[in-house]
Amino acid sequence: MKFGIDRLITEEDLRKRLDGRRVALVAHPASVTAGLVHSLDALVAREVNVTSAFGPQHGLKGDKQDNMVETGDEIDAQYGIPVFSLYGEVRRPTERMMDSADVFLFDLQDLGCRIYTFVTTLLYLLEEAARADKAVWVLDRPNPAGGPVEGTLLRAGQESFVGAAEMVMRHGMTMGEMARWFVDHFKLDVELEVVEMRGWSPGKAPGYGWPEDRVWINPSPNAASLNMARAYAGTVMLEGTTLSEGRGTTRPLEVLFGAPDVDAKAVLAEMDRLAPVWMRGCAIRECWFEPTFHKHAGTLCNGLMVHAEGQFYDHHAFRPWRLQALAFKAIRSLYPDYPLWRDFAYEYEYDRLAIDVINGGPALREWVDDSEADPDDLDTLASADEASWRETIAPHLIYG
Repeated sequence: MKFGIDRLITEEDLRKRLDGRRVALVAHPASVTAGLVHSLDALVAREVNVTSAFGPQHGLKGDKQDNMVETGDEIDAQYGIPVFSLYGEVRRPTERMMDSADVFLFDLQDLGCRIYTFVTTLLYLLEEAARADKAVWVLDRPNPAGGPVEGTLLRAGQESFVGAAEMVMRHGMTMGEMARWFVDHFKLDVELEVVEMRGWSPGKAPGYGWPEDRVWINPSPNAASLNMARAYAGTVMLEGTTLSEGRGTTRPLEVLFGAPDVDAKAVLAEMDRLAPVWMRGCAIRECWFEPTFHKHAGTLCNGLMVHAEGQFYDHHAFRPWRLQALAFKAIRSLYPDYPLWRDFAYEYEYDRLAIDVINGGPALREWVDDSEADPDDLDTLASADEASWRETIAPHLIYG
């Protein structure tokens, strides 16, 4: 099993194609080789002419904790090259940034979810490379959520930094496959190279997307485990609510909710009454926690934790987006007047509710709030979108 970066540093024929060219690296803390050497260090050791580096949201070092916490540009202390921030004064590479290299190596570990901003960073890089006549090489990495797709399609006009294009929440692609789709969908005239993985089998045991012999490293501060990566396409919706997603604890974004004024056992029972089939593929456990920061900081919260791992994980049955939607529906059923939706600036969107930005439209929120709507209504809507998305991406998939 080889990731794209491992192939580049071990295959001389690939590296020779970079001879005489200035190279930039887009990376974060999870951009490492099989031997846990950071990609920047590995490329320099192989005498690749790295002239700049770029950090996405949370920074090249991965030190920025929350959304809309920006990173500044800097000079790398070891190599003396500029490190440009793509989550600071700008989120789209500027002309000056693009002038720093001829080939841009994109080596970001994704979570397989549309809202994870590295997807949009990839699109912006491809668009600017097309304008500047630069090359983009995607050093491919696994989608830890595997190949299943889930969720409603983002609606036209609902694009944002967490919604690059009309795709579903759990997109089922690697970044290399996504790059191919972006180029086709947006008709980009850009030199794109996908350095494909070798030996990756999404959807197959034992790893189901993530190879068991590879160490998990946080691609962002709150992406602390494979369990989180699998659940994220659902639990990320908590960011648009008043409910805690577990930030300020050691297991962020692995809970369906936490709150000081919600009875988790009652919610779990109501979920089982409404749509038990949506609860398959994982274990759900009542838990208690007190966040040290963020929502409900210093307050004891009752919640439900998801275990999409070990003996409890069924890769083909687990549907995190529906599971999270079901938790919202159960809370609304038990607490009709609960102030569920959080109204605040979310990823530079100021005029829409965060939950709508996250879902690429109001459909999920409207379904939760409609006392007459049942699980079949949401399932019908999502199933049609999922089928359409599978058909759309089929020509761009690389791995069986």
